[in-house]
Amino acid sequence: MKPGLRIISRFTRTRNKALGLGELIAIALGGMVGGGIFSILGVSVEQIGNATPIAILIGGVLAFFAAYSYVKLSALYKDEGATYSFFKKTFPNNVFASSLVGWLIVFGYISTLALYAFTFSSYLCSQFEILNNEVWRKIVAGAIILVFALINIISVKGMGKIEDLLVYTKLFLLIFISGMLSASGSADNILPLIEKHTTLSSILIVSAITFVAYEGFQLVIHAYNEMDNPEKNIPRAIYTSILIATLLYVGLAIAAITTIPKASIIADKEYALAAGAKNYIGTFGLFVVIFGALLATSSAISGTLFGASRLMAVIAQDGFLPKYLSHRIKVHIPNYAIITMAILSFVLILTGGLQIILEFGSITFIVVSFLMATSNLKVRKQTNTSPVMAIVAMAGLFIAGILILYFEFTENRSQLYYIMGIYSLLGLGAIWFSKKGKVSGSQK
Repeated sequence: MKPGLRIISRFTRTRNKALGLGELIAIALGGMVGGGIFSILGVSVEQIGNATPIAILIGGVLAFFAAYSYVKLSALYKDEGATYSFFKKTFPNNVFASSLVGWLIVFGYISTLALYAFTFSSYLCSQFEILNNEVWRKIVAGAIILVFALINIISVKGMGKIEDLLVYTKLFLLIFISGMLSASGSADNILPLIEKHTTLSSILIVSAITFVAYEGFQLVIHAYNEMDNPEKNIPRAIYTSILIATLLYVGLAIAAITTIPKASIIADKEYALAAGAKNYIGTFGLFVVIFGALLATSSAISGTLFGASRLMAVIAQDGFLPKYLSHRIKVHIPNYAIITMAILSFVLILTGGLQIILEFGSITFIVVSFLMATSNLKVRKQTNTSPVMAIVAMAGLFIAGILILYFEFTENRSQLYYIMGIYSLLGLGAIWFSKKGKVSGSQK
């Protein structure tokens, strides 16, 4: 994600001590448990009701298979650049493909930035009647992006000192929220688990949509140069974090459905966990839910701006994005990249709602993960990869992508056209800059 830089994706590290397994798990969970669970719950319940925990579990299994390729490729290339660098090294002669992967992964992170900001805004605005409307939610989302963009431009020194604490604090809060909800709920509310109107295809579609909630496990690889025993700790950290996130998401979904009426969750899907929370777990419980959501999304917004802006700068340095995006101040801070990410994420918020941002992000990371599985299969002899595992990952990700597109085509064609329009623009940008990169000889 940030080739050539001794940078940990969501954190600034100034310590000399190597990162241990606990810190690496925190990095991955900091990326995954950012805002996804707060945003996917309402959308999922709206589509498949009580089967939401099943879909989230399947999404976790899909993330596990996707992670397999990242683990194998990291052992081969030993490069903190992750997705972008892995693909470029696997297909060194395909300039356009490298450019396209760069554009996809950057805009994938822009979509997650928009998702986190929109979720932050939805939960905050839900507590103020005057702000609880679409216009103000978008204004507040833009404002929180601006705040963290300025923080990242002015200084990021010292942020890493408290990041581990923030990550584990929000994990504790989510577990606490699950406990409070469960204590007030009834198992009868989640039965039958699969309702009459719910089909297998709809469950699989929601599983694909929720994939974006698991985005972030690959961030461990960006700490390659800072960690202790990467050959052992990368797989341990990635697989452990996916397991923890999956159990946390499933538990939280079960707790919410057994306590809060589904009609309330669906009606206020932008802030599903807060919907009706005061009535069922009291004022203190509502405060914990809101605080947990704001804490999780705030740290994710800042971390996404920090890490993805540096990725954007590296790709620009390679010639596959506008050159000015590689500009840095105070040695390491890519100020123009941060500003550009903030603007583009706000544009995405202005032009789309929660569901379109969620689905664009899921499709993008499914595509990128599929390309990583393809790369892993190509170099399977060097990585000692099981062809079965690689093919299962490719098949699962391919099917997931097709299911989301099918859902969009049948349920919201205008939304599909919007998403395809974005991809068309990304493709044109990748073509243009791949030609420039090839001419300049920046592709290595």
